[in-house]
Amino acid sequence: MGRIDKLPVRMLNDRILVQLDEGETERRSSGGILIPATAQLGKRLAWAAVRAVGPNVRAVEDGDQVLFNPEDVYEVEVRGETFIILRERDIHAVAAERLDAGHTGLYL
Repeated sequence: MGRIDKLPVRMLNDRILVQLDEGETERRSSGGILIPATAQLGKRLAWAAVRAVGPNVRAVEDGDQVLFNPEDVYEVEVRGETFIILRERDIHAVAAERLDAGHTGLYL
């Protein structure tokens, strides 16, 4: 029987697989003070890179950056890396070069 880590994975329905950036665990204040991930500053949203999307996802593509609430997520480990599974409705914003010039918003 083959190893389980060699099997292909496909996201289903409106599920999105994202990976947090390496720098998301700790932050620095404008004065240079290191703020650990355990420090509570109220509800803070996080950015993550999209790695896979299900067939019913309409507004997000692989490679986009998405903004979501990291407090209520499902984590999964694949080949030693930690990923997060979200639903499309749990995403607050998308940042991608492919977005039309007609959209309003910030440039990150």
